[in-house]
Amino acid sequence: MAALRVLMLGVLVVLMACGGPWAAGQKRKEMVLSEKVSQLMEWASKRAVIRMNGDKFRRLVKAPPRNYSVVVMFTALQPHRQCAVCKQADEEYQILANSWRYSSAFTNKVFFAMVDFDEGSDVFQMLNMNSAPTFINFPAKGKPKRGDTYELQVRGFAAEQLARWIADRTDVNIRVIRPPNYAGPLMLGLLLAVIGGLVYLRRSNLDFLYNKTGWAFAALCFVLAMTSGQMWNHIRGPPYAHKNPHTGQVNYIHGSSQAQFVAETHIVLLFNGGVTLGMVLLHEAATSDMDVGKRKIMCVAGVGLVVLFFSWLLSVFRSKYHGYPYSFLMS
Repeated sequence: MAALRVLMLGVLVVLMACGGPWAAGQKRKEMVLSEKVSQLMEWASKRAVIRMNGDKFRRLVKAPPRNYSVVVMFTALQPHRQCAVCKQADEEYQILANSWRYSSAFTNKVFFAMVDFDEGSDVFQMLNMNSAPTFINFPAKGKPKRGDTYELQVRGFAAEQLARWIADRTDVNIRVIRPPNYAGPLMLGLLLAVIGGLVYLRRSNLDFLYNKTGWAFAALCFVLAMTSGQMWNHIRGPPYAHKNPHTGQVNYIHGSSQAQFVAETHIVLLFNGGVTLGMVLLHEAATSDMDVGKRKIMCVAGVGLVVLFFSWLLSVFRSKYHGYPYSFLMS
Protein backbone atom coordinates (compact mmCIF):
# COMPACT_ATOMS: atom_id res chain seq x y z
CA MET A 1 0.00 0.00 0.00
CA ALA A 2 2.82 2.41 0.83
CA ALA A 3 4.46 1.75 -2.54
CA LEU A 4 1.11 2.35 -4.32
CA ARG A 5 0.66 5.66 -2.53
CA VAL A 6 4.15 6.76 -3.49
CA LEU A 7 3.46 5.81 -7.12
CA MET A 8 0.16 7.74 -7.19
CA LEU A 9 1.83 10.76 -5.60
CA GLY A 10 4.57 10.64 -8.23
CA VAL A 11 2.01 10.48 -11.07
CA LEU A 12 0.14 13.44 -9.56
CA VAL A 13 3.34 15.48 -9.35
CA VAL A 14 4.17 14.68 -12.97
CA LEU A 15 0.68 15.66 -14.15
CA MET A 16 0.86 18.93 -12.24
CA ALA A 17 4.28 19.67 -13.66
CA CYS A 18 3.09 18.95 -17.22
CA GLY A 19 -0.18 20.79 -16.88
CA GLY A 20 1.21 23.81 -15.12
CA PRO A 21 2.02 25.94 -18.20
CA TRP A 22 -1.23 24.96 -19.93
CA ALA A 23 -3.26 25.79 -16.84
CA ALA A 24 -1.46 29.09 -16.45
CA GLY A 25 -2.08 29.97 -20.11
CA GLN A 26 -5.73 29.03 -19.81
CA LYS A 27 -6.05 31.18 -16.71
CA ARG A 28 -4.47 34.13 -18.51
CA LYS A 29 -6.94 33.72 -21.39
CA GLU A 30 -9.84 33.66 -18.97
CA MET A 31 -8.57 36.81 -17.28
CA VAL A 32 -8.14 38.62 -20.60
CA LEU A 33 -11.61 37.53 -21.73
CA SER A 34 -13.12 38.66 -18.44
CA GLU A 35 -11.45 42.06 -18.80
CA LYS A 36 -12.76 42.43 -22.35
CA VAL A 37 -16.33 41.56 -21.39
CA SER A 38 -16.22 43.85 -18.36
CA GLN A 39 -14.93 46.73 -20.48
CA LEU A 40 -17.60 46.21 -23.16
CA MET A 41 -20.35 45.91 -20.58
CA GLU A 42 -19.20 49.15 -18.93
CA TRP A 43 -19.23 51.00 -22.25
CA ALA A 44 -22.57 49.47 -23.28
CA SER A 45 -24.13 50.66 -20.01
CA LYS A 46 -23.30 54.24 -21.01
CA ARG A 47 -23.97 54.06 -24.75
CA ALA A 48 -25.79 51.32 -26.67
CA VAL A 49 -23.48 51.68 -29.69
CA ILE A 50 -19.81 51.57 -28.69
CA ARG A 51 -17.61 53.88 -30.76
CA MET A 52 -14.29 52.27 -31.66
CA ASN A 53 -11.02 53.38 -33.18
CA GLY A 54 -8.37 51.14 -34.66
CA ASP A 55 -6.82 50.10 -31.32
CA LYS A 56 -10.13 49.23 -29.68
CA PHE A 57 -11.28 47.32 -32.76
CA ARG A 58 -8.14 45.20 -32.96
CA ARG A 59 -8.11 44.48 -29.22
CA LEU A 60 -11.80 43.83 -28.58
CA VAL A 61 -13.10 42.57 -31.93
CA LYS A 62 -10.26 41.02 -33.90
CA ALA A 63 -7.96 39.62 -31.22
CA PRO A 64 -8.83 36.39 -29.39
CA PRO A 65 -10.07 35.23 -26.97
CA ARG A 66 -13.70 36.20 -27.55
CA ASN A 67 -16.92 34.45 -26.53
CA TYR A 68 -19.23 37.24 -27.72
CA SER A 69 -20.36 38.53 -31.10
CA VAL A 70 -19.84 42.14 -32.14
CA VAL A 71 -22.03 43.76 -34.78
CA VAL A 72 -20.08 46.67 -36.25
CA MET A 73 -21.37 49.45 -38.46
CA PHE A 74 -18.65 50.97 -40.61
CA THR A 75 -19.75 54.46 -41.49
CA ALA A 76 -18.75 58.03 -42.35
CA LEU A 77 -20.84 60.44 -40.32
CA GLN A 78 -18.71 63.56 -40.49
CA PRO A 79 -20.49 66.41 -42.35
CA HIS A 80 -17.70 66.85 -44.88
CA ARG A 81 -18.21 63.24 -46.04
CA GLN A 82 -21.74 64.16 -47.20
CA CYS A 83 -23.08 60.65 -46.61
CA ALA A 84 -26.83 61.12 -46.17
CA VAL A 85 -27.39 57.36 -46.20
CA CYS A 86 -24.95 56.97 -43.30
CA LYS A 87 -27.06 59.30 -41.14
CA GLN A 88 -30.28 57.45 -41.97
CA ALA A 89 -28.68 54.07 -41.29
CA ASP A 90 -27.21 55.35 -38.02
CA GLU A 91 -30.67 56.35 -36.77
CA GLU A 92 -32.02 52.84 -37.40
CA TYR A 93 -28.89 51.24 -35.93
CA GLN A 94 -29.25 53.30 -32.75
CA ILE A 95 -32.89 52.22 -32.43
CA LEU A 96 -31.87 48.57 -32.76
CA ALA A 97 -28.97 48.85 -30.29
CA ASN A 98 -31.11 50.64 -27.71
CA SER A 99 -33.87 48.05 -28.12
CA TRP A 100 -31.31 45.37 -27.20
CA ARG A 101 -29.57 47.37 -24.47
CA TYR A 102 -32.79 48.10 -22.55
CA SER A 103 -34.34 44.69 -23.17
CA SER A 104 -34.93 42.34 -20.26
CA ALA A 105 -33.12 39.67 -22.31
CA PHE A 106 -29.92 41.73 -22.59
CA THR A 107 -26.73 39.69 -22.12
CA ASN A 108 -23.07 39.94 -23.05
CA LYS A 109 -23.62 37.62 -26.01
CA VAL A 110 -23.90 40.46 -28.54
CA PHE A 111 -22.50 43.98 -28.55
CA PHE A 112 -23.12 46.80 -31.02
CA ALA A 113 -20.21 48.93 -32.17
CA MET A 114 -19.40 51.60 -34.74
CA VAL A 115 -16.22 52.53 -36.59
CA ASP A 116 -16.27 55.92 -38.27
CA PHE A 117 -13.90 56.39 -41.19
CA ASP A 118 -12.41 59.54 -39.70
CA GLU A 119 -11.71 57.73 -36.41
CA GLY A 120 -10.58 54.38 -37.77
CA SER A 121 -9.43 54.68 -41.38
CA ASP A 122 -6.79 52.01 -40.64
CA VAL A 123 -9.62 49.54 -39.93
CA PHE A 124 -11.18 50.28 -43.31
CA GLN A 125 -7.80 49.64 -44.96
CA MET A 126 -7.26 46.45 -42.98
CA LEU A 127 -10.62 45.06 -44.12
CA ASN A 128 -10.25 46.37 -47.70
CA MET A 129 -13.48 48.28 -47.27
CA ASN A 130 -14.31 51.10 -49.67
CA SER A 131 -17.97 51.86 -49.04
CA ALA A 132 -20.15 53.00 -46.18
CA PRO A 133 -22.38 52.24 -44.42
CA THR A 134 -21.52 48.54 -44.07
CA PHE A 135 -22.66 46.16 -41.34
CA ILE A 136 -20.53 43.14 -40.40
CA ASN A 137 -21.10 40.58 -37.67
CA PHE A 138 -17.89 39.31 -36.04
CA PRO A 139 -18.92 35.97 -34.54
CA ALA A 140 -17.80 34.64 -31.18
CA LYS A 141 -15.72 31.94 -32.86
CA GLY A 142 -13.81 32.15 -36.09
CA LYS A 143 -13.73 34.81 -38.77
CA PRO A 144 -16.77 36.43 -40.42
CA LYS A 145 -18.25 34.42 -43.26
CA ARG A 146 -20.01 35.68 -46.33
CA GLY A 147 -23.39 35.78 -44.59
CA ASP A 148 -21.94 37.91 -41.79
CA THR A 149 -21.86 40.92 -44.11
CA TYR A 150 -25.29 42.52 -44.26
CA GLU A 151 -26.78 42.96 -47.75
CA LEU A 152 -27.72 46.58 -47.37
CA GLN A 153 -28.74 47.16 -50.99
CA VAL A 154 -31.16 44.21 -50.89
CA ARG A 155 -32.64 44.41 -47.39
CA GLY A 156 -32.41 48.12 -46.60
CA PHE A 157 -31.30 49.45 -43.23
CA ALA A 158 -34.57 49.34 -41.26
CA ALA A 159 -34.00 48.25 -37.66
CA GLU A 160 -36.43 45.35 -38.09
CA GLN A 161 -34.47 43.98 -41.05
CA LEU A 162 -31.20 44.29 -39.17
CA ALA A 163 -32.76 42.45 -36.21
CA ARG A 164 -33.80 39.53 -38.45
CA TRP A 165 -30.29 39.31 -39.87
CA ILE A 166 -28.74 39.32 -36.38
CA ALA A 167 -31.14 36.58 -35.29
CA ASP A 168 -29.97 34.46 -38.25
CA ARG A 169 -26.28 35.00 -37.42
CA THR A 170 -26.30 34.89 -33.60
CA ASP A 171 -29.62 33.29 -32.51
CA VAL A 172 -30.29 36.46 -30.50
CA ASN A 173 -33.82 37.73 -31.07
CA ILE A 174 -34.23 41.46 -30.58
CA ARG A 175 -37.64 43.06 -30.36
CA VAL A 176 -37.35 46.48 -31.95
CA ILE A 177 -39.00 49.21 -29.89
CA ARG A 178 -39.24 52.53 -31.66
CA PRO A 179 -39.70 55.88 -29.94
CA PRO A 180 -43.32 57.04 -30.14
CA ASN A 181 -44.06 58.88 -33.37
CA TYR A 182 -47.19 61.01 -33.23
CA ALA A 183 -46.91 62.40 -36.76
CA GLY A 184 -49.09 59.68 -38.28
CA PRO A 185 -51.97 59.93 -35.77
CA LEU A 186 -51.81 63.75 -35.91
CA MET A 187 -52.04 63.79 -39.71
CA LEU A 188 -54.91 61.30 -39.63
CA GLY A 189 -56.69 63.37 -37.01
CA LEU A 190 -56.14 66.53 -39.07
CA LEU A 191 -57.51 64.85 -42.18
CA LEU A 192 -60.58 63.60 -40.34
CA ALA A 193 -61.09 67.06 -38.86
CA VAL A 194 -60.95 68.68 -42.31
CA ILE A 195 -63.37 66.15 -43.76
CA GLY A 196 -65.68 66.53 -40.78
CA GLY A 197 -65.51 70.33 -41.08
CA LEU A 198 -66.38 70.22 -44.79
CA VAL A 199 -69.30 67.91 -44.15
CA TYR A 200 -70.55 70.19 -41.36
CA LEU A 201 -70.22 73.36 -43.42
CA ARG A 202 -71.91 71.76 -46.42
CA ARG A 203 -74.42 69.77 -44.41
CA SER A 204 -77.29 71.33 -46.36
CA ASN A 205 -75.80 70.17 -49.67
CA LEU A 206 -73.81 66.95 -49.68
CA ASP A 207 -73.67 66.49 -53.43
CA PHE A 208 -69.88 66.83 -53.33
CA LEU A 209 -69.74 63.42 -51.66
CA TYR A 210 -71.09 61.94 -54.89
CA ASN A 211 -68.59 63.72 -57.12
CA LYS A 212 -67.14 61.01 -59.36
CA THR A 213 -64.17 63.13 -60.40
CA GLY A 214 -63.05 63.66 -56.81
CA TRP A 215 -63.32 59.99 -55.91
CA ALA A 216 -61.57 58.99 -59.13
CA PHE A 217 -58.69 61.36 -58.42
CA ALA A 218 -58.29 60.02 -54.86
CA ALA A 219 -58.35 56.42 -56.10
CA LEU A 220 -55.81 57.26 -58.81
CA CYS A 221 -53.40 58.81 -56.29
CA PHE A 222 -53.66 55.70 -54.10
CA VAL A 223 -53.04 53.36 -57.04
CA LEU A 224 -50.03 55.35 -58.24
CA ALA A 225 -48.52 55.36 -54.75
CA MET A 226 -48.92 51.60 -54.36
CA THR A 227 -47.70 50.64 -57.86
CA SER A 228 -44.59 52.80 -57.48
CA GLY A 229 -43.43 50.81 -54.43
CA GLN A 230 -44.23 53.05 -51.47
CA MET A 231 -45.34 50.10 -49.35
CA TRP A 232 -42.04 48.31 -50.07
CA ASN A 233 -40.20 51.41 -48.85
CA HIS A 234 -42.27 51.46 -45.67
CA ILE A 235 -41.47 47.80 -44.94
CA ARG A 236 -37.81 47.63 -46.00
CA GLY A 237 -36.62 51.17 -45.28
CA PRO A 238 -34.19 51.47 -48.23
CA PRO A 239 -31.81 54.43 -48.66
CA TYR A 240 -32.99 57.41 -50.70
CA ALA A 241 -30.14 57.00 -53.20
CA HIS A 242 -26.58 55.68 -53.38
CA LYS A 243 -23.46 57.79 -53.74
CA ASN A 244 -20.27 56.15 -55.01
CA PRO A 245 -17.54 57.12 -52.50
CA HIS A 246 -14.84 57.06 -55.19
CA THR A 247 -16.45 58.87 -58.11
CA GLY A 248 -19.08 60.84 -56.21
CA GLN A 249 -21.73 59.70 -58.70
CA VAL A 250 -25.23 59.41 -57.25
CA ASN A 251 -27.44 56.54 -58.41
CA TYR A 252 -31.19 56.99 -58.11
CA ILE A 253 -32.11 53.68 -59.79
CA HIS A 254 -31.03 50.45 -58.13
CA GLY A 255 -29.25 48.10 -60.51
CA SER A 256 -31.01 44.98 -59.20
CA SER A 257 -34.57 43.80 -59.67
CA GLN A 258 -34.60 42.69 -56.01
CA ALA A 259 -34.28 46.16 -54.50
CA GLN A 260 -35.02 49.83 -55.06
CA PHE A 261 -34.19 53.27 -53.73
CA VAL A 262 -36.73 55.74 -52.36
CA ALA A 263 -35.86 58.15 -55.17
CA GLU A 264 -36.62 55.38 -57.65
CA THR A 265 -40.20 55.09 -56.40
CA HIS A 266 -40.68 58.83 -56.87
CA ILE A 267 -39.35 58.59 -60.43
CA VAL A 268 -41.58 55.64 -61.27
CA LEU A 269 -44.57 57.42 -59.73
CA LEU A 270 -43.87 60.45 -61.92
CA PHE A 271 -43.58 58.30 -65.07
CA ASN A 272 -46.77 56.37 -64.26
CA GLY A 273 -48.54 59.66 -63.61
CA GLY A 274 -47.37 60.99 -67.00
CA VAL A 275 -48.71 57.91 -68.81
CA THR A 276 -51.99 58.18 -66.90
CA LEU A 277 -52.36 61.87 -67.74
CA GLY A 278 -51.77 61.07 -71.40
CA MET A 279 -54.49 58.41 -71.36
CA VAL A 280 -56.90 60.81 -69.67
CA LEU A 281 -56.24 63.44 -72.35
CA LEU A 282 -56.84 60.89 -75.10
CA HIS A 283 -60.12 59.87 -73.48
CA GLU A 284 -61.24 63.48 -73.14
CA ALA A 285 -60.28 64.20 -76.77
CA ALA A 286 -62.47 61.34 -77.91
CA THR A 287 -65.52 61.99 -75.71
CA SER A 288 -65.67 65.73 -74.91
CA ASP A 289 -67.91 68.28 -76.65
CA MET A 290 -65.13 70.84 -77.24
CA ASP A 291 -64.33 72.14 -80.69
CA VAL A 292 -62.25 70.01 -83.02
CA GLY A 293 -59.12 72.15 -82.74
CA LYS A 294 -58.85 71.78 -78.97
CA ARG A 295 -59.58 68.06 -79.21
CA LYS A 296 -56.76 67.64 -81.72
CA ILE A 297 -54.36 69.44 -79.38
CA MET A 298 -55.44 67.22 -76.50
CA CYS A 299 -54.99 64.14 -78.66
CA VAL A 300 -51.47 65.11 -79.75
CA ALA A 301 -50.51 66.01 -76.17
CA GLY A 302 -51.93 62.73 -74.86
CA VAL A 303 -50.05 60.64 -77.43
CA GLY A 304 -46.84 62.55 -76.69
CA LEU A 305 -47.14 62.00 -72.93
CA VAL A 306 -47.89 58.29 -73.29
CA VAL A 307 -45.03 57.69 -75.72
CA LEU A 308 -42.46 59.73 -73.78
CA PHE A 309 -43.18 58.47 -70.27
CA PHE A 310 -43.74 54.86 -71.36
CA SER A 311 -40.33 54.95 -73.07
CA TRP A 312 -38.73 56.18 -69.84
CA LEU A 313 -40.50 53.47 -67.84
CA LEU A 314 -39.24 50.83 -70.25
CA SER A 315 -35.68 52.15 -69.96
CA VAL A 316 -35.88 51.89 -66.15
CA PHE A 317 -37.17 48.32 -66.51
CA ARG A 318 -34.26 47.44 -68.82
CA SER A 319 -31.72 48.86 -66.36
CA LYS A 320 -33.05 46.60 -63.57
CA TYR A 321 -33.75 43.45 -65.59
CA HIS A 322 -30.48 43.01 -67.42
CA GLY A 323 -30.82 41.23 -70.73
CA TYR A 324 -34.35 42.44 -71.41
CA PRO A 325 -34.29 42.78 -75.23
CA TYR A 326 -36.95 45.41 -75.93
CA SER A 327 -36.74 49.19 -75.88
CA PHE A 328 -38.68 52.13 -77.25
CA LEU A 329 -37.16 55.50 -78.20
CA MET A 330 -34.67 55.32 -75.32
CA SER A 331 -32.22 52.59 -74.51
